[in-house]
Amino acid sequence: MDRFVGQARLEWWANQSTCLETYDIDITVTADAVGTLRATGRHANALDTTQREGWDFLMEMDPHFSIAFPNEDRGGTMVRVVEAEDETLLLTEAPGWDGSVNVTFDLT
Repeated sequence: MDRFVGQARLEWWANQSTCLETYDIDITVTADAVGTLRATGRHANALDTTQREGWDFLMEMDPHFSIAFPNEDRGGTMVRVVEAEDETLLLTEAPGWDGSVNVTFDLT
């Protein structure tokens, strides 16, 4: 794939069998000379208050998502997502990400 413009789905997986949330995005993907994916996009639909809170929570925990393109049941490419102030999403391929994250919750 040299360039893809369309829709995709970001999936946030808690483990190999539990997807906590999915987000449809409008996306433009390009591959550089060595095949590394880079993309920009936006949420396909504006997030309501509850969805925004969930998004912000997951982004704070770990901004790595699996991305699924059309006709894929489950995403296979891991990307790191950064959200700009104008809500543009910047995605970079994260091939070395091993899925581990260290999270501490304060339940007091």
